[in-house]
Amino acid sequence: ALGVHPGSRVALRLGNSPAFLLAWLGAVTARAIAVPINPQLTLDETRAILAHAEPSALVVEPDWVEEARKLTAALPGLRVVLVAGGDAAREGPGLLPFQALLEAPPLPLSRPGPEDVATFIYTSGTTGRSKAVMQTHQTYVLTGQAFPWWLGLTAEDRLLTALPLFHINAQAYSTMGTIGAGATLVLLPRFSASRFWEQAAASRATEFNALGAMLAILLKQPPTAAERAHAVRICYTAPVLPAAMHEACEARFGFHLKYGYGLSESTFGPVVPRGRPWKPGGMGRARQHPELGVINEVRVVDPAGNELPPGVVGEIVLRNPAVMKGYFKEPALTAEALRGGWFHTGDSACRDTDGDFFFVDRLKDLIRRRGENISSVEIEDVLRAHPAVLECAAIPVPSELTEDEIKAYVVFREGAGAEAAELFAWCAARLARFKVPRFLEVREALPHTPTGRVAKYQLRQEAATPKGPRYDREALPVPPPG
Repeated sequence: ALGVHPGSRVALRLGNSPAFLLAWLGAVTARAIAVPINPQLTLDETRAILAHAEPSALVVEPDWVEEARKLTAALPGLRVVLVAGGDAAREGPGLLPFQALLEAPPLPLSRPGPEDVATFIYTSGTTGRSKAVMQTHQTYVLTGQAFPWWLGLTAEDRLLTALPLFHINAQAYSTMGTIGAGATLVLLPRFSASRFWEQAAASRATEFNALGAMLAILLKQPPTAAERAHAVRICYTAPVLPAAMHEACEARFGFHLKYGYGLSESTFGPVVPRGRPWKPGGMGRARQHPELGVINEVRVVDPAGNELPPGVVGEIVLRNPAVMKGYFKEPALTAEALRGGWFHTGDSACRDTDGDFFFVDRLKDLIRRRGENISSVEIEDVLRAHPAVLECAAIPVPSELTEDEIKAYVVFREGAGAEAAELFAWCAARLARFKVPRFLEVREALPHTPTGRVAKYQLRQEAATPKGPRYDREALPVPPPG
């Protein structure tokens, strides 16, 4: 009746809520393809995704009904809008209360195949262009079975997430991991640093997932009684924290940090194995499945695809059954990413003789200066350790010497600050000379992708047009010796 059939797309413009979970799980169970959309996107941005995905149905919250009406007029393939929550009597042409579906008798369904596409995940666009990852039922099932095993979770656990449900982390790790363990999911509408520990304690959460700067932001908060009055014993996070921040988190908050590397394109990257000590900077080893054994291979390769020896930096490539089917409507990009039977991540790393992997940088974010390859992550780790710095980023900018100069961006903690000369000196005391940034720009905030990562592509676009005070290290007065 809704025009939704196996392979049809159902778009979900919903925040973190039970309605999202019902709509997402319902769509994929019916062999439709769910298309979650970031509800923070503008009308034009949403229209572009809908035009690309071509859904036949759209699920929205009541406060977005009028915008949805405009979209149905502009997109002839969009036949019905389901309204989740609010006034169930609010109907009209093309509108249907979500509750009506929940109250309808169940329909006979055929079982989806392992390699059938379950969800389109629009990448967060750290390179500036968002793509629709076609992720399969197999990926979600394997991840749901394996995530509890990787972390040692049971049915007694309560998995908390404040990460957006339109992202693979909250879908595959938190939601499917909860189902796989027979555990309880604690779903927060959004991340609030000031309320997080109170929410964790009130929900009796025992595990939570963090991304990006979440843990750094929590460390910058004033100490409270709530931060040790919770039941959380594990935090699963990425990227890997600097050793000092890792130790500070565990000591202050009383949980154990667990690192894993995953992407929208594959949830099976390296993970720190249970029962093994963490190596500072390490992402762990190729994660496997608790019953199927070795199903995942992780390598570090050169541009020709040749595996590199330990200690040599190259691109991370993955081969496992939890790799995406491809990018929707992007055959050339799919062929490039999946060439030779391996998924090419675009990230650089090295491995040690034990088989542990160590992240270096996004390949596009490596900085070439004075004949050396420099990781922006290394510079950011040093700046982030300064007591006045809340958040930071480092990018390459053009140099008159034909290589790169380094530009750093910093956001200060509320009520804090530092002189540019102090920050340059801080870096110089902790980094080799060629790694010290040439330029520094102070911002009130940095641009972020929907998943909380700094949108470096935007910073690169804005590098020549500062939005805050900008400093050139070579133009500053030389500090007196000693």
